[in-house]
Amino acid sequence: MTSATARVGSQQAGPIQGAFGPSAGARLAHFPVSFFAMVMGLTGLAIAWEKAAAMLEVELVMVPWLIGLSVLLFALLLSTYLAKLFIHPEAVLAEMRHPVRLNFMPTISISLLLLAIALLHGAPGISLWLWVLGALVQLLFTLYIVSVWMHHQHFQIHHMNPSWFIPAVGNALVPIAGVPLGFVETSWFFFSIGVLLWAVLMTIIFYRVLFHQSIDARLMPTLFILIAPPSVAFIAYLQLTDKLDVFAQALYFVGVFLTLLLFSQARRFFRLDFYLSWWAYSFPLAAVSIASMRMFDQTGTAFHAYLGFALLTLLTGIVMMLSVSTAMLVRERGICVQE
Repeated sequence: MTSATARVGSQQAGPIQGAFGPSAGARLAHFPVSFFAMVMGLTGLAIAWEKAAAMLEVELVMVPWLIGLSVLLFALLLSTYLAKLFIHPEAVLAEMRHPVRLNFMPTISISLLLLAIALLHGAPGISLWLWVLGALVQLLFTLYIVSVWMHHQHFQIHHMNPSWFIPAVGNALVPIAGVPLGFVETSWFFFSIGVLLWAVLMTIIFYRVLFHQSIDARLMPTLFILIAPPSVAFIAYLQLTDKLDVFAQALYFVGVFLTLLLFSQARRFFRLDFYLSWWAYSFPLAAVSIASMRMFDQTGTAFHAYLGFALLTLLTGIVMMLSVSTAMLVRERGICVQE
């Protein structure tokens, strides 16, 4: 999900000796933080199915399994990345200074926040601690990343891509679990940051796309990240205000428009080779699917329910495909190598 993560067939993996071969120790230095996008996609799928089950007033056995799998995946990736931090701290610092990889650092805090949302009803005590840790880490990452943006000396316009929205999405996520947990003012604080960053970055992204060279093929799937900020902000705003006003409707329909815009370019995406960046398809689709189901809650319009379920069905197929493709490349030891 980044230019630095490059093609999955040649660039990433984990450090487990048995699965990654005798050079696994060396590959640890090239383990990318963007791997946490897998947690975002899988947890987003779990939350979307949880919402669908609530709408249908049924219990789906797959939901707790998806949540459990998301927790296990996060634990595996976090332990691997912490090992990288202790063994190859210079590699982590290089990611934190990289103009593209830098923006994937908040995928760690976003994963924590999504797990807090997923566990909100089933394990509220664990959810609280995950939310507190996720919000704190998200704030630290946001302060650091915005500071780097302000005082950079090496960024160029071609470094700009939709992955820069990731810090904004993380802040907008905070209220979704924050309000039910009782942190209303804190949630407004983070929501405001997310909306501010989204508004600023949206202008820059469109300038980059319209007046400069095309986004690299490895980063093309990140265009789907455009869907996430308005969709997540819509869900968060409903949590904060509990009403569907004109601002909420504008957020939702911006997300729907961007979804239609990207679907109209499906041929371009079908022609792409598989990259780890393909996981960028997953979480934004989960966000707009959940947003559509929340819109149905507010309006009772069947169209929004059908749209939400259609997107959820598509998302389920995409996550299955991405999981199989990524697992095959891990098995072939074709990832986590030097660019």
